[in-house]
Amino acid sequence: MQLSGQIKMMKTSLVEGQAYYDLSIGSDTVNMNALVGKQIEINFLGQISCSNCGNKMSKSFSQGYCFPCARSLARCDLCIMKPETCHHHLGTCREPEWGLENCFSSHVVYLANSSGPKVGITREKNVPGRWIDQGAISAIPILKVKSRLDSGRVETALKPFIADKTNWRKMLKNEVEIVDLVSKKTALLGEVEALTKELDAKWLDDAVVNIHYPVLKYPSKIVSLNLDKTPFISGTLEGIKGQYLLLDSGVINLRKYSSYHLEINI
Repeated sequence: MQLSGQIKMMKTSLVEGQAYYDLSIGSDTVNMNALVGKQIEINFLGQISCSNCGNKMSKSFSQGYCFPCARSLARCDLCIMKPETCHHHLGTCREPEWGLENCFSSHVVYLANSSGPKVGITREKNVPGRWIDQGAISAIPILKVKSRLDSGRVETALKPFIADKTNWRKMLKNEVEIVDLVSKKTALLGEVEALTKELDAKWLDDAVVNIHYPVLKYPSKIVSLNLDKTPFISGTLEGIKGQYLLLDSGVINLRKYSSYHLEINI
């Protein structure tokens, strides 16, 4: 079967602890879990279209946007990566209405174990998809706050005590340190108790969520595949974790190529 068209990052779902992936390509949707163990070919067709305005571009910015959109959209602003720098209250948000809808809704501060314990934040409605996108084998929500800014303040306060980034190479090789997230959560909340009271944050008592990925074999050595340098790649799909396809020829982060036009032969 051959499919072609513009792609988006894979949509994820969690059913009874198992991660599932669907890839949108053009007008089609592919069940990626069903392809694990099969030979696939991916061919970059040389076209990239902005996921916002649709204009053709030679280079993608902020994972799928043209340069003008990356400069004008609030979702591409620095404060998305560093929410503690939110400037909506100053009247300088690029898209005030978008900010109100997306940044001033309930956010969750969580612990996830992707390559070791880390703190992270996401909109409440993005749980558990955010954890799957990061390749976490387990995660637990710890606090619910009223805005992205508040979640960023908590995350910043916790950084001296826990990492906030994933070692993606260890994550893909499944070299993950096993930790007691419940105990870690209790210890960390003690470090920011005053701040949580100031923000009127809600302490969450949810259980740990464990996540299993459709992987037959983890790579012992990471070979990163790049469609800009090698437009055609092929191999046996040995698994999917995070937003990565694990091929016997190397790994590719499909999220990086959002808005690229690809041809996939299955």
